[in-house]
Amino acid sequence: MKHDLRRIILSMIVPLFLIFILYLIKILEVGMDWDFTRLGVYPLERKGFFGIFAHPLVHGSFKHLLANTFPLFFLSWCLFYFYRNIAPYIFFIIWIGCGILTYFIGKPGWHIGVSGIIYGLAFFLFFSGVLRKHIPLIAISLLITFIYGGLVWNMLPFFAKPTTSWEGHLSGAIAGMICAFAFRSHGPQKPEPFEEEEEEEKEEKEEEEIIES
Repeated sequence: MKHDLRRIILSMIVPLFLIFILYLIKILEVGMDWDFTRLGVYPLERKGFFGIFAHPLVHGSFKHLLANTFPLFFLSWCLFYFYRNIAPYIFFIIWIGCGILTYFIGKPGWHIGVSGIIYGLAFFLFFSGVLRKHIPLIAISLLITFIYGGLVWNMLPFFAKPTTSWEGHLSGAIAGMICAFAFRSHGPQKPEPFEEEEEEEKEEKEEEEIIES
């Protein structure tokens, strides 16, 4: 029980730290009357290249940031809890991959916000659970579908608002799917049949040997 609680708490560290940084940046931007929009991605322009790395840190308003806060926290917590051994790699690849794809396919304008990473995490968690066929991970896939299934519409130009970066959402989704397939052999896996029974028998045998000696 203590081990599970400790794991749950540890899995919150990165999500909470990232959210803290996002709010700190927004408070600093508003408080100092600065404009960080130019830290976003501007597709196919030299001025927007740095945004590949910085665009998730910038939001147009507190409303924009608030709308992204809970999805970012929940999905990144799921990543670091269920895929803790590979979570840093997945998160980094989605972050950079989303920025790169948006840089090449985005419409002219500044693309900002952490939404692309949210889409990447959602699609990774969904497809990874399906590919691994491991019951706890499949349960997460179904939960993601139930809670965030509607996200798919904002990936399509026909349904997204003109001010919404559907390209950023689509880029994140693609990066998440790529990670799900590329890392399907890494991290948690479906246990082999009777594996738990064999481990229990092995433990019992070791205990008997200790008693006999």
